Amino acid sequence: MKLVVQVRLLPTPVQAAALEATLRGCNEAATWVSRVAFEHGEFRNFALRRLTYEQVKSRWNLGAQAARHTIKKTCDAYATLKANLRAGRLGRPGSARYRRATQKPVAFRSFGAQPYDDRMLSWQIAGRTVSVWTTGGRMKNVAFTASVEQLATLALYRRGESDLVHRDGMWFLNATCEIPEAEPNTEPVDFLGIDLGIVNIATTSDSSWSFAQLGQFITYKARKAGVPVVHVDPAYTSRTCAECGHIDAANRVSQAWFACRSCGFVDHADRNSSRNIRARAWELWRRGAQSTAPAPPPKSVGGAGRRRSITASGARCAPVALATGS
Repeated sequence: MKLVVQVRLLPTPVQAAALEATLRGCNEAATWVSRVAFEHGEFRNFALRRLTYEQVKSRWNLGAQAARHTIKKTCDAYATLKANLRAGRLGRPGSARYRRATQKPVAFRSFGAQPYDDRMLSWQIAGRTVSVWTTGGRMKNVAFTASVEQLATLALYRRGESDLVHRDGMWFLNATCEIPEAEPNTEPVDFLGIDLGIVNIATTSDSSWSFAQLGQFITYKARKAGVPVVHVDPAYTSRTCAECGHIDAANRVSQAWFACRSCGFVDHADRNSSRNIRARAWELWRRGAQSTAPAPPPKSVGGAGRRRSITASGARCAPVALATGS
């Protein structure tokens, strides 16, 4: 499975100036390539390379690999635009938004990310430095900072390209790593119920921890840790008392609070729901529910009265049970 490791570069002022000039040059070149592509109606990589490659190299002083990546970046941008248009994310054909997206060439920000391959970038993991190509020549001994886990991942699993990124005045490298998937652990020690909602993005059955990004990370996190996953029906979990099992719509006294009309149990509404999700996970597991790979999470949570849940189990890391909805 693919995983992106982000490390922060710590360039000197001279090195930072060279990186800045490099991103500006590459993105100016990409914007020019985009205009050529738009004028000729040619968005295929090799065909566009024939039209622009030599000028990109000479005009912006880009090396061969940098020129190829810049042209490919332009083609990828148009492929993304086409996919968004087809999916209706930019409005219907003829709408103002649709016309704005299709009637002019794609333009690149001055500090847009630039891909690097191993011919343009080399890592010295032990010394925490990189040697990186710039428009002013090869620049060595650019320091970076990373955790011990990140260093180990880079050393063992880094494969393919890395993106040079400038954000909020800081420099980063996003390195692509190929992580082997752990063997699924089919004997859970427990389930951790997590209720994904709207007011609180996520609430667990024991720590009230907010998982703002859990939904988008759950797929690869579960696979990386070897955590099996089963789907759980979360119907009525927000109305069911986690203590006595009494079900009543009136139990949900507000968006935030749950108060059982039968036994008087009071708890945070999302925490009560997450405990019910955890209990259902165990019930399904005892019935022999089959493990499945986690489905990609939705881009947004919520829906008209519908909820969806996922449960995951494992012994080597915290097992989880997820439910999305209001």
